[in-house]
Amino acid sequence: MVITRDKVLEWIKRYADLLAENRDYLTQLDAAIGDADHGANMDRGFKAVLNKMPELADKDIGTILKTVGMTLLATVGGAGGPLYGTFFLQAGMKTTGKMELTLEDWVNALEAGITGVKNRGKAELGDKTMIDALVPAWNALKQAADNGNNLSEALDRCARAAEEGMKATIPLVARKGRASYLGERSAGHQDPGATSSYLMLRAAAEVWRDA
Repeated sequence: MVITRDKVLEWIKRYADLLAENRDYLTQLDAAIGDADHGANMDRGFKAVLNKMPELADKDIGTILKTVGMTLLATVGGAGGPLYGTFFLQAGMKTTGKMELTLEDWVNALEAGITGVKNRGKAELGDKTMIDALVPAWNALKQAADNGNNLSEALDRCARAAEEGMKATIPLVARKGRASYLGERSAGHQDPGATSSYLMLRAAAEVWRDA
């Protein structure tokens, strides 16, 4: 089983749809501990990405992901633009020239994207950020790949781990970003960045399950 270029484009479209559907929810989460703009920012950014989709139809996967990253950097405000922009740029660097991805390729691309986010935002596991969804998700994906699970199983495990990581941010006290200004008052709220990261990996599992 491989992830084709067309499936990558379909994933981006599905993620954009999920962001549009959850725009108000993400904004509500961000209103509690941030600037109340995460949902609007991410929705705007991915609408700009969708506008570029026609010109990406014949490009390799690396070019597609790097274009997504550059578009987000140019259109998304707040922390989301630099962090998600970096994620897609680094994943794109890892997939340059590829017209399809194996499970191993996706493990490596996801790892590169997460490393980029860590380097850009200086956040670690437990800081109440998108890292808290992404790192458990990558660990689950890697373990599934190492255990010989097929692509569908690995993606499902990845998405479930992201969801668990997202929910695990609720009791945490934020140590990075705008939420960290609240100190102990940030506890009891789900992190919006971890939530949008979960939606990204959920979209991948939904679209690539039958790749």
